[in-house]
Amino acid sequence: MKTGILGGTFDPIHFGHLRIAEEAREHLELDRVLFLVANVPPHKTGQVASPFATRLALVEAAVADHAGFEACAFEADHPGPNYSVDTLARLRRAHPKDSFYFIIGSDSFRDLPSWKNYQELFSLTHLVVVGRPGLDIRRPDQGLPVAAQKQFCYSGSPEKWRHKSGNWLYFLHGTGLDISSTRLRALTAEQRSIRYLVPEPVRKLIEQRGLYRIQKG
Repeated sequence: MKTGILGGTFDPIHFGHLRIAEEAREHLELDRVLFLVANVPPHKTGQVASPFATRLALVEAAVADHAGFEACAFEADHPGPNYSVDTLARLRRAHPKDSFYFIIGSDSFRDLPSWKNYQELFSLTHLVVVGRPGLDIRRPDQGLPVAAQKQFCYSGSPEKWRHKSGNWLYFLHGTGLDISSTRLRALTAEQRSIRYLVPEPVRKLIEQRGLYRIQKG
């Protein structure tokens, strides 16, 4: 099974996340995309506004009507910090027959050298880099140190690079919806509308639970 993985805090999930996943699913003919809800992401320690169960519920609401999308609570039983390389290694052991495609934005690809054991990711999974607004990366040398660049071979297409492990590095030009969870939380705190920025079931759940509102007291 060809399984895409899109990880994030999803606080809250929005159409930008969903569009990235849909474009990767369609372009690479993925059987499914798992929305991997981060438990304790190492780069956002202390910054997550909502509990894991709340963020998982938002993702479940967002993907309920898409047969190819699934909410994934794999990190729930692994107290943090949770590093991508460790989570992917555990996923491979849990699903040895799956072929994984790890989906990240071009901003994350640019920061990849700061991740724990980042070069091991290329042997664990195919990597799918989707362009973000203002940062459309198309080659390994636009984000990786020279030593890591040398592990890739040009395939004849600027969108595909072959890693020495046999896995692929893909560069996709995304639609580029300029939406951020930080901005959505701010809008909600200001009691402004987030309609058409998130799926309607997500908006309703945020409203019903009173999420992201400034507590008066």
